Amino acid sequence: MTATGIAGQAASRVQKLRWWTLAVLSVTMVIAAIDETILNVAIPSLQRDLDASSSALQWMVNSYMLVFGGTLLTMGGLGDRFGRAKLLRIGLATFGLASLAAALSQSPVQLIAARGAMGLGGAMMMPATLSIIVNVFKEEEMGKAISIWASMAGAGIALGPILGGVLLQYFFWGSIFLVNVPIAATAIAASLFLVPDSRDPESRPLDIPGAFLSMGAVSGLILAVVEGPGWGISSPQLAITVVATLVFALGFTFWERRTEYPLIQFSFFRLPRFSTGIAAIGLAFFAMVGFVFGLTQYLQFVQGHDPMAAGLRFLPAAVGLTVGAIASEELARRLGTRKVVISGLVVLTGMLPLVLLWTVDSSYWIIGPVVLAIGLGTGLVFAPAAESVMGAVEEAKASVSSAMNDVSQMLAGALSIAIVGSIMYSIYTAKLGDAVASLPQGLADAAKDSVGAAVDVASQLPGEEGLALETAAKAAFTDALGIAVILGAGLSLIGALVLAKFMPGGSPAGHGAEHAAIETETHDSVPVSTEVAAAGD
Repeated sequence: MTATGIAGQAASRVQKLRWWTLAVLSVTMVIAAIDETILNVAIPSLQRDLDASSSALQWMVNSYMLVFGGTLLTMGGLGDRFGRAKLLRIGLATFGLASLAAALSQSPVQLIAARGAMGLGGAMMMPATLSIIVNVFKEEEMGKAISIWASMAGAGIALGPILGGVLLQYFFWGSIFLVNVPIAATAIAASLFLVPDSRDPESRPLDIPGAFLSMGAVSGLILAVVEGPGWGISSPQLAITVVATLVFALGFTFWERRTEYPLIQFSFFRLPRFSTGIAAIGLAFFAMVGFVFGLTQYLQFVQGHDPMAAGLRFLPAAVGLTVGAIASEELARRLGTRKVVISGLVVLTGMLPLVLLWTVDSSYWIIGPVVLAIGLGTGLVFAPAAESVMGAVEEAKASVSSAMNDVSQMLAGALSIAIVGSIMYSIYTAKLGDAVASLPQGLADAAKDSVGAAVDVASQLPGEEGLALETAAKAAFTDALGIAVILGAGLSLIGALVLAKFMPGGSPAGHGAEHAAIETETHDSVPVSTEVAAAGD
């Protein structure tokens, strides 16, 4: 048989198995997304069993996203050059082994390191999922495939607290990581038969200097935001970190504009669909992730729910995300991407301020609709914005484009936890001042560190004194949460106004349509097609 015939058979097999391919990629996406939030419901257990401080708790959550966000561009470039399915399998193996290490951790430092290794595996997995979808599905089916992928990604973030709560109800905290091991192993086995490999047909060397510079810039930014409030605004540590971040960022920009084979082409940001889609995803995830981070603590420490009960209260968010993402495909076709994305941001803008109305003992009939609406708003933004990003760039650069989509999501999530968490605890500490004034310095400092620690301290105090501290701590945290999430609402409002002016209104015209126009304008090379190899190559 000729080479053309073999290639035709391979392409035909890929098309027949495309929905099974999507199933494998969706499962991969779900486990990566779940680990963005599953740790939140384990915060009380980790604080108790590992004696973790509030800063350590933030780093347990953020180390995953720090490494994830910092290495995504590099992993996207590796996938384009050496094979996306190959990198997907390596990522799944790394993720599974790191999950096992996390489950066996005996200290906060060990868990933070294991979570970082999980982030590296996730960075290999996530760009591959979306870029493979772009290569497997034809234009007429791509919107539906991406909306299903997005619904799984979004639902995974909301399902994290639910799954974590159920596992913690019956098993030790390490079970939230052990569950990843058999899922990753199954996904690797299935991918060998169901996920075709593809790569950029241009054989270009990896931009190693650009990779290190991008990792330095992203990591430095998150480090400054997470540790900055503790260091102090005038501290030398913060000044050094900020300067280093700027040096890495400027160096990355300078290098990428001049190197022959850049990690990312800055011309992408001249594409309206690409740049506005990236911005929309970042804004939506900033609003949602910070809210989820605070809500898990509110449900457990303030309202006293066990992990399982707290996790189940995230179910409306999962439903909202799934419904929003799936419905957005049809809505975008009828109304245009811009209107759907802006609608999602408007929902977030309107819902987040309602948290200010919550009290210590608010009924879930008040809380639940807000959780549902925030999930719905995020779902309406995520799927059409992701399709906008992927549709703006030609298929050959799918992994790097997908990585930029994921960088926006991960960086926004990490910054949200860092910024919203820092604001929340700063306000909490300030409001709690009078309630701990009469306590010994050690107990006062512990109570001001976090609401969970305050509840523990209160349990050690005599009746009325302990009750007074617990009541004050819960009220202070509830007020702090409402104020902190207003930042997400404000950014969503600004984003909606900006996107109303700059985001194109229709659905993507086809892969690389905008990029081809930019390339033609600048007399650069024309887009190239992507080769799809047989499954398992």
